[in-house]
Amino acid sequence: MEYSFISLLKKDFKMMLSSKFLLLIVASLILYSLYINLVYIKIDQDIYPVYLLDPEESIQNASSQIIRVDNIKELQSRTSDGYAVGIDATGLEPEIIMVSSGLDSMDNIRTAYAYSLLSPGQSTPAEVIGQNSKEMKNRREITSEFLFFELAAVGFLGLASALFKEKHMGVIRVHGVMPVSKSLFIFSKLVLFLLTDLAFAFLLTIINLGLEKGISVLPAVLVQTILLSLIMALLGFLCAVRLPDFKQFSLLYLVLAIFITTPVFLVGQTSITWNWVNYNPMYHLFMAIKNAYFGMPTDEPIYYIVCVVSIVSLFMLAYKALTHEMAKEG
Repeated sequence: MEYSFISLLKKDFKMMLSSKFLLLIVASLILYSLYINLVYIKIDQDIYPVYLLDPEESIQNASSQIIRVDNIKELQSRTSDGYAVGIDATGLEPEIIMVSSGLDSMDNIRTAYAYSLLSPGQSTPAEVIGQNSKEMKNRREITSEFLFFELAAVGFLGLASALFKEKHMGVIRVHGVMPVSKSLFIFSKLVLFLLTDLAFAFLLTIINLGLEKGISVLPAVLVQTILLSLIMALLGFLCAVRLPDFKQFSLLYLVLAIFITTPVFLVGQTSITWNWVNYNPMYHLFMAIKNAYFGMPTDEPIYYIVCVVSIVSLFMLAYKALTHEMAKEG
C-alpha cells in the first residue's frame, strides 16, 4: 500500500507539472505581491484627498493635507474619480463637491472628513485603538482577500482541471481495473494540493506582512488554509468526477465565482449589509481567514465541527462518485 501511495503521489505531481498548475501558483504569488506593494498600498493611502477652491484665501487655518486648486474646472476634474472630495469656498459658506459613492453613510464620512480639515484645531480627538497602522491594516485585509480567492477559486479549479485531464487520458479507466485503493487515489491529490496551498499561504503572508508580523499570524492562517483548501479541493474533485465535460464544469465555476464568492467580498469589505449572507458558508470561511490575519482567530467550536463534518462528508461523496465512475469506465 505504501508503494502504491508513493506511486500515486509521483503520478499526481507529474500531472501538476504538466498542467502548469505550479507555474500558475508562482505567477499568482508574484502578481499579488507586486500589486500589494507597488500599487494597492500607495493608492489606498490617499484614497480620500481633499481639494479646496479658495481664490480669496478666506480660510486661513485649513489643514496642510488640503490641496488648493485655482479654478472650478480644476476642482471638478480633481473630484471626478469618485474618491476625492472638493470644497468650493467661493460663496458665503463652503460647499462640498464630490461624486457619490452610492452609499449615504460613506458620503457622510467623506463630507465630515473634508470639513474637519478646514478647522483641524476644532476637531475632536479620537481614541486610538489597536496596534495596526493604516498601511498594515490594508496589507492584512488585501492579503486575506487574495488568499481566500486563491484557495476558493484557483484551488477549486486546479484539482478539477487535473482530474479532467486524467479522465481524458483514460487514467481513471486504467485505475478501475487495477488494485489501487480509491481512498489513496483521492488522498494523494489532496496531499499535493494542500501542500501547495500551505506553501502559497506561507509565502504570501511573509512577503506582504513582513517576517515578524507574518510569523505571529501564520499558525491561525495555516489552520484556516487547511480547512478551506480541503473543502474546495474535494468540491472540485467531486464536480470533476460527476460532470461529463469541462464546459459544464466551467459554468459551475462561473456560478461559484459570481453568485457565491462575490457577495462574500462585498459584505466582508464594504458597508453593504445583507443578512442572508450568514447562510452562505463561504462568508464564514472568508471571515475566519480575515480574522486570522488580524490576530483574532475563530474560537467557536461549532465552526470547526461543521468544517470537519463537511470535509468528511465531501470525501465520502467523492469516494462514492469515484467508485461509480470507475465501475462505469471499467
